[in-house]
Amino acid sequence: MNKSELINSLSEETTFSKKDVARVLDAFTRIVERTLKKGQKISITKFGSFWLSKRPARKGINPATKERIDLPEVNVPRFKAGKNLREVVRTVRVG
Repeated sequence: MNKSELINSLSEETTFSKKDVARVLDAFTRIVERTLKKGQKISITKFGSFWLSKRPARKGINPATKERIDLPEVNVPRFKAGKNLREVVRTVRVG
């Protein structure tokens, strides 16, 4: 499902206009980005949690030249599904 399909589904589910749903979805993503940028965690009960994790500096290989390179430490976003979400998708077959 892409963003426009999500907006359509939310509009049908809530009877809000697509324009209003799009504004709320955009606001939600901005708030998640801003909160993670501050290093804070976001927890949505029964759905899951978003937080930042540090990936340590490491050695890598440039695939084009096979040259060894140093990769810097970086922050990466993480998500852990909540109990209800895990239970809902537990029996779904993927692929």
